[in-house]
Amino acid sequence: MVAAAIRHDWTREEISALFALPFNELLHRAHTVHREHHDPNAIQISTLLSIKTGGCPEDCAYCPQAARYDTGVQAQKLMSVDAVLERAQAAKDAGASRFCMGAAWRSPKDRDVAKVAEIVSAVKALGMETCATLGMLSGEQADTLKSAGLDFYNHNLDTAPEFYGEIIHTRQFQDRLDTLAHVREAGLKTCCGGIVGMGETRDQRAGLLQALVNLPEHPQSVPINQLVQVQGTPLNGTQALDPFEFVRTIAVARLLMPASVVRLTAGREQMDDAVQALCFFAGANSIFYGEKLLVTKNPDVEHDRSLLARLDMYPLEIVEQSNTVHADILESRVA
Repeated sequence: MVAAAIRHDWTREEISALFALPFNELLHRAHTVHREHHDPNAIQISTLLSIKTGGCPEDCAYCPQAARYDTGVQAQKLMSVDAVLERAQAAKDAGASRFCMGAAWRSPKDRDVAKVAEIVSAVKALGMETCATLGMLSGEQADTLKSAGLDFYNHNLDTAPEFYGEIIHTRQFQDRLDTLAHVREAGLKTCCGGIVGMGETRDQRAGLLQALVNLPEHPQSVPINQLVQVQGTPLNGTQALDPFEFVRTIAVARLLMPASVVRLTAGREQMDDAVQALCFFAGANSIFYGEKLLVTKNPDVEHDRSLLARLDMYPLEIVEQSNTVHADILESRVA
């Protein structure tokens, strides 16, 4: 039976059983659920911009922006409103409906949040959905961003609770849950997923998805990242994840969170087109446009446009009414 119900009580055993299904059976179930909840030929397009790069005090083993690692990433100050607005307009012109802004902070100061709120208001005025990822937030900071017009806040769980301490030592798994609670209480939508291919077991991948699906509310966006190995980070040299195991992870995420948008995120630059097509069939229905994801490579826009055209897929377009960007989405074929 297809697991299409919205549930928050999944056990690790149930999720592991989905991972263990024969590959074609798993994809069939996932695609069936995907069609029940989404247009199978439509893709939500976002663009991600690093608005404050490098110099982060955290020690995330995957991250080239950590100040303690020698990765060649130079610390930069927060971009100006005008500079971000120029990039947001270019993203909208390229077909993106959501503009995501990332800043390499562990936890921003109130004055930082006030500056980002100004940027969010300006981007919102372009008629785009807005998303930010700034690190850990207080409840008051989340309220400030909501008042500025922020739609989504990204705060990934990264990995399973029991594997978290192998990857990050400068914060706790509970810190992530606390920020997500502040974000939900402020009325913001959550963009929350994780990274696979960091040396975790399949059971630990199941544990990541279990933590996501059993949140009080399923994240509206679920980014599934494949580790991008960067020289100078502790995870550089980790054995690469089998591509079909990555597709399985997408499929299981779709079965667990039927109504969420599942985003095929970091790592696409290393994937061939056939693997990406399998991910779309398995339930991924969002990508990032643009040559970079913060500081790592991403397929260029023309390649993505060509791939979507070859697959007869098309971007989703946000509907604007009375200067407000609504969550309702219309399908719009791009010529």
